Amino acid sequence: MTEPKDVVPISRRKIRGPLDLIEFMGNKLPDPAVLFLSGAIIVVLASHFAAPSLPDGFEVRWSDVGNRAGGVDEHLGTVGRVSVDAEGNESFTPGAFQVVENGEGLAAHLVLQDGEVVSDDDGSPMDFADRGWAVFQKTPTEVENPDTGESELVLKPNGNVMFARSLMSSDGLYWILSSMEANFLGFAPLGVVLLGMLGIGPMERVGLIGAVLRVSLKVVPGALLTPAMVFLGVMSSLGSDAGYVVLPPLAAAAYLAAGRSPLAGIAAVFAGVSAGFNANLLITSLEPLMAELTQSAAQQVDPERQVAATASWYFMAASTFVVTFLGWATTAVFVEKRLTKKAPEDGGPDLARAEQEAGNNKLAAEEVKGLIWSGIVFALGLAVTFALVFWEGSPLHGNDGIFPRWVAVIVPIMFMLTILPAMVYGKITGVIKDSKDAAKTMMDAMAGMAPIIVLAFFAGQFVAYFAECNLGAMLAFTGGEWLFEQRLPGLMLIVAFIAVTMVFNLFVGSMSAKYALFAPIFVPMFMLIGIRPELTMVAYRIGDSATNIITPLNAYLVIVLVFMQRYAPKAGMGTLVAMMLPYTVVFGIVWTLFLVLWVALGIPLGPGDLGTAFAASP
Repeated sequence: MTEPKDVVPISRRKIRGPLDLIEFMGNKLPDPAVLFLSGAIIVVLASHFAAPSLPDGFEVRWSDVGNRAGGVDEHLGTVGRVSVDAEGNESFTPGAFQVVENGEGLAAHLVLQDGEVVSDDDGSPMDFADRGWAVFQKTPTEVENPDTGESELVLKPNGNVMFARSLMSSDGLYWILSSMEANFLGFAPLGVVLLGMLGIGPMERVGLIGAVLRVSLKVVPGALLTPAMVFLGVMSSLGSDAGYVVLPPLAAAAYLAAGRSPLAGIAAVFAGVSAGFNANLLITSLEPLMAELTQSAAQQVDPERQVAATASWYFMAASTFVVTFLGWATTAVFVEKRLTKKAPEDGGPDLARAEQEAGNNKLAAEEVKGLIWSGIVFALGLAVTFALVFWEGSPLHGNDGIFPRWVAVIVPIMFMLTILPAMVYGKITGVIKDSKDAAKTMMDAMAGMAPIIVLAFFAGQFVAYFAECNLGAMLAFTGGEWLFEQRLPGLMLIVAFIAVTMVFNLFVGSMSAKYALFAPIFVPMFMLIGIRPELTMVAYRIGDSATNIITPLNAYLVIVLVFMQRYAPKAGMGTLVAMMLPYTVVFGIVWTLFLVLWVALGIPLGPGDLGTAFAASP
């Protein structure tokens, strides 16, 4: 292998296209930890200016309600009057909003429990919308047009008003301080990554991963390495978020050993895991959750309407192959071709290291023995896991809420399935001689997690602030109302819905929380114009997947960045976004066209999908 002549460090390369420009500008930004801190400060300031200003003696008291098992938390505020009697005892009289039409649009008047309409400074009913940013929740309703006599679909206020919570108020600042530890420790990827790497790290330290890769590269043709990585990424959604932790370091090592850019391996597998999150050959834990939210929304129009958990299976299974091919093509045409021109220190191919690995391809006798016994231990662990899943009465049998128990504990399972083979391999090859050596492999693995822990602290605060102040939910409702007002026909409306979902996925990261906001708006609205709920659900899942790999609110984005920085220390958010943006564009366009073609051919989306292309409730 020889070094390509046009490989130069990124600092000396010219900007040759939009992706280079995105990378250059993005990498000029501060460290990701500082970016999340800056984002958190901006959210705090924005929440203060968006929150309502109330007269003296009134305040907003907030409560958390929602289906926590389904991952939905909706922050609701109650506006009321605070009174203090002669003895200093405080009482709170809550109010409700009366949404009325005025000459300029909608107004929200505050009405207390005793029926008193609260007056503003000028004696008129206090208009809540004049005191901050208010979003009026609306429900799609069929009404008769008085001019034509025909029925038409309109959005009518349902009496609920959303507003922002100021994080600069006394209560808001107290919440920031009191929740800081919880925001850090509750940051979703932190426990997943640390526990996952506690198992994978020792596999790398004792040489097990290297040995497996040397064997695998002899079996898997180099031309099929990329589709294999993308496919594994797509299928990893069976194990919830475990794929984010397990697959990127393995893919990077495989590409490096093959003389290819390790960043290309990370990109391919991350595209499969995240941008292909909603595709799978099998029914995953996502199906009942999505079906439940869709059915609840559909029953606003038809109380008897049912949505089967299998209703999108055919399409999502076919999408697995579509996403795999798209990921393969995008990696080859756009991503890897660009990364190949980078120097090794910027994440390009390290041909010298690949040649060294190629010279060490022959396994020693103790390595072969270690592979055999570690493989036996892994197979036994997998067999025990399957037995516990199907054995009635076992710890892994049945469901935990709407999710199977084995899915809820997939990360601890993966830890056990990786740490045990690592210890066996290390003992047989002589790397691990006693318990101190075994513990040291885990400590060494954790030492490399320091950047992730620092990022997790600031990212956890940013994500929590954005959810707490309610701005994300308000933006989602505003976007839904805008799309409705466009009055697009049929398939164009579905395409526009996918586009809107892609955009708002940049602001509301959680798939279930965003759909809990969207479903009550779009599912009934689309049903009333003849689009069945199953099609709306599938369209949403496409839009939600495509931009997962470029949104800062994807908590695992910073984790992938840390994996990248092992091979490209100077890589920043610009490097990551420039690398993943082609997947978002290609997946968003082609996957949408695939759905349009599927619908045009009248193929059911899955078992239990009711009706034809634009059939409403039966």
